[in-house]
Amino acid sequence: MSARDTFALVILGAIWGGSFIFMRVAAPEFGVFALVEVRTVMATLIMLPFLLAAGGWRDIRAHGWKIAFIGLTNTAIPFVLFNYSSLYLEAGINAILNATAPMFGALVALLWLGDKLRLSSLAGLLTGFTGVVVLSAHKTGSGDVSIVPILAACSATACYGVAACAMKKWLSGVRPLVVATGSQIWASLFLLPFSLATLPEAMPSAIAWVNALALAAGGTGIAYLLYFHLIASAGPAKAISVGYLVPLFGIIWGILFLNETLSLQTMTGGVLILFGVALTTGVLARLRKAG
Repeated sequence: MSARDTFALVILGAIWGGSFIFMRVAAPEFGVFALVEVRTVMATLIMLPFLLAAGGWRDIRAHGWKIAFIGLTNTAIPFVLFNYSSLYLEAGINAILNATAPMFGALVALLWLGDKLRLSSLAGLLTGFTGVVVLSAHKTGSGDVSIVPILAACSATACYGVAACAMKKWLSGVRPLVVATGSQIWASLFLLPFSLATLPEAMPSAIAWVNALALAAGGTGIAYLLYFHLIASAGPAKAISVGYLVPLFGIIWGILFLNETLSLQTMTGGVLILFGVALTTGVLARLRKAG
């Protein structure tokens, strides 16, 4: 990977890690549905000119219901669930739980697509989910929160796993920009009635708007475009490694800007999750082979 791509990867990890502090600040004032609507509409406005310039609108129409399914499972539902969990969980913890997405992807691929799992991948699933249990036991045992927000975050990453398998099965030949822009459009349409029904009673504060717009423009629109650039330049296998940087930056930003603290047990759970993801996705095996 070139120095330029490495820099882009770090920037993308920093942006997506920051998304969790944006949600943490904006969700209480906007509500879980309205915040996602702001996010998806603005992301659509950012990506749509690039899509039109690339002549991709016809592809959206050709794969309508498939892209709509991706919009539901990769954007609308998980964004709402993460907004809900951000009302109760620290940004760093949400960022750590977000890293379980590849594990759910492997599990869904096993059950839906019939993909085979190596013994190391099965060990990774066991290790990663053990990390979730360790983290959950600490949060619920301390009396801070119930298990519901943790289950919501894990359900969001499970949706990411379903969406990843759906894209592999139905949309493998479609340009990523088409899928991303179309999914944002469909997510906006899906969530519009829920957003209108749950509009905040008072206008959100200026700081909430700043975080909402940063989440929409940076964490969704710009980040997606940067991610697609990495896929094209460095390849999907290297681009997806950004998932290991997101928890790191989520923790750092939470400590710096929200004065969050993470206990030793929480960090232990996070390390188990990341190690489990590395095993499940074969990262460690590739590193050994490269060595």
